[in-house]
Amino acid sequence: MELPKAPLRPAHAQTSDFTAAELGAIAHLYRGEIYRSTVWRTRLDTTTNWSVVTLGVALSLVFASPEASAVPLMLVGVLITILLVMETRRYRYFNVWRARARWMETNFYAPMLSRQVPTGDRPWQIVLASDYIHPEYHVGFLTALGRRVRRNYLWILLIQFGAYLSKLAVHPLPVTGIHDLLGRATLGAIPGSLVLSAGSLYVSIFFLLAIWSKLSDRGKWKASRGTMVSGG
Repeated sequence: MELPKAPLRPAHAQTSDFTAAELGAIAHLYRGEIYRSTVWRTRLDTTTNWSVVTLGVALSLVFASPEASAVPLMLVGVLITILLVMETRRYRYFNVWRARARWMETNFYAPMLSRQVPTGDRPWQIVLASDYIHPEYHVGFLTALGRRVRRNYLWILLIQFGAYLSKLAVHPLPVTGIHDLLGRATLGAIPGSLVLSAGSLYVSIFFLLAIWSKLSDRGKWKASRGTMVSGG
């Protein structure tokens, strides 16, 4: 759905393509897309809040007493990951509505206000109509996942892992060496070195995903001019 760059012409030529009733319909269509993007934006905030609350409960349990186990901080990582996947799916839906609204802003309302409008082989109306006839996600799952990690979840995961290490280091007594730390990290038959390695890998994967997402988005924004893509 790419719209090539083209010269500008007066804005009255754009509005003359529509009747007064059609212009009103476009205005209502824009309001509808803004409403839907707002609803899904709220749903994104809901899953983030669940993750924060879940982590907060785990922190309360773990640091309630020196004898409390650090296992809840490990188990909460599973719940946070599930919520992250849910939020990623919601973000892909949100991106659809937001991209449509942004497309109308940049190709209809902004040119109308500036008294200029772009033209090309595929006018903006055709691109928007094609998206309604053949709706599809505008971002892939990994891209959406990376954006949500970068915006919110990386900090949640870092706090989780940092709290886990702090718990091992200070309770029930401050550690005296690396062997003491590895001993406290031991989980049943699983050695502490393996547990800590798995935790480090867990955080590192999401950290690298956030970096990849940032670099990928930079390239996409430069190449997406004239394309119905919305990010954030």
